[in-house]
Amino acid sequence: MPILFSMLAPHVPSICHEENAPSFQQEMVEDMKKTANKIKSLKPDVIVLVSCHWPSTFFHYVDATPEHKGVLTAFECPDLIKDVPYFWPGDADLAAQLVAAGEQSGIKAVSVNDPYYVWDYGSVVPLRYLVPDEDIPVINLSVTLAASLQETYEWGKTIKKVLDESPKNIVFVSSGALSHNLVRGRENKPTFSEHALDKEFLQFIANKDYDSAYNMLPQYARLAGVESGGRHLAMLLGMIDQNDEATIGAAGQSSGSWNAVITFEQKQAI
Repeated sequence: MPILFSMLAPHVPSICHEENAPSFQQEMVEDMKKTANKIKSLKPDVIVLVSCHWPSTFFHYVDATPEHKGVLTAFECPDLIKDVPYFWPGDADLAAQLVAAGEQSGIKAVSVNDPYYVWDYGSVVPLRYLVPDEDIPVINLSVTLAASLQETYEWGKTIKKVLDESPKNIVFVSSGALSHNLVRGRENKPTFSEHALDKEFLQFIANKDYDSAYNMLPQYARLAGVESGGRHLAMLLGMIDQNDEATIGAAGQSSGSWNAVITFEQKQAI
């Protein structure tokens, strides 16, 4: 059946622990908690999540591990994210289907099944809000640096086809930022020019002009330093279609980046 719900989720390190989130990120925290209630009401069988903080070099990795269990200390910011335990189930069968579909489409997709692989904070931080009970299976996807935006978009389309044909109820999460030219000081916003591009992208999304949002990605990613070169957005745009109604939620800065909660709901599927 069609993907029930897709979203762009922030993963700024300072929201890992809600009590540490600064005031200008509190609206994002509250919106993520509201979105968790929405996801719970949909009763999904699986969450498929792509994280900007799983940057693979050449291959599109699909985490097919039956159980995702570990303790995360983020090497980028061990003062903010330290000794964070997590334990979500996986879905090895659906992960295998994704890899097989990628191979058939000429996409260099590779399965990972390793109980010792430690998740990144781009996966753990949003899931701590979106699935706090750790009771929904998760399939994790990498962003592939050798892949172009077009290849990543086509990989998203391939994934969508598999998920749409699955009998399971599925939610897709793209974990990452919009503009992302980082500077010291989490209170800092993007520059005026960078944020103007954020606003243009968000306006295309609000107008359901998803083709224009995709077409602006190459220059947007280059000029505003979009996280992962915009690959997580390309994959997300490959997941959605004109039946998906967009809701632009809370947003805020983090060290010169702009982060937003954006949801896409399949009205016809509910």
